[in-house]
Amino acid sequence: MKDDNRLITECREGHTAAFGELVARYQDRLFNTVLRLVDNAEDARDVVQEAFLHAYQSLRTFKGDSLFFTWLYRIAFNTAISSRRKKRIVLSINPTGDDGKAIDPLDPAETNRPGHALEMAEEEHQVHAALAKLSSEHRAVLVMKDMDGMKYEDIAEILGVPIGTIRSRLHRARLEMRDLLQKLAEPKDQA
Repeated sequence: MKDDNRLITECREGHTAAFGELVARYQDRLFNTVLRLVDNAEDARDVVQEAFLHAYQSLRTFKGDSLFFTWLYRIAFNTAISSRRKKRIVLSINPTGDDGKAIDPLDPAETNRPGHALEMAEEEHQVHAALAKLSSEHRAVLVMKDMDGMKYEDIAEILGVPIGTIRSRLHRARLEMRDLLQKLAEPKDQA
């Protein structure tokens, strides 16, 4: 990450294009993570934009004790949580995209079995529905560890809690997620 440090130094010296390179390097990765936290593409774009703006304005406070992405991730995470609190969104799973049109089924070339794409889409909706029901603490650690593949140390640093707490939250989150997915998978007449 020497390149990140070079870009940060250049940006602090007034070369704003250097920050543009950092944005280009991390915006997609950050967007995908934030999308899982806020569950809405438009809100995720807003959160990522706000996070980069805050990072740019606070760049002088970046000490370099951690990786730039870890620092940026924490800003984005906190921004996402604040955004969720402000909106108090009623989470729902909607089989339509942001434009209101139906979501296309997955690529039928994956398999020749009829209905496979619909089954996969339903499973994805169930995962999103279960994620939406988790507490923000559990959802955050589950997304960071299991979906983004982050290290325990990085998650602990981002959330500002001990690694043991991260492990405990992750364990509880996985159990809760399993229970929620089982309930969602039950036939409606048995529920």
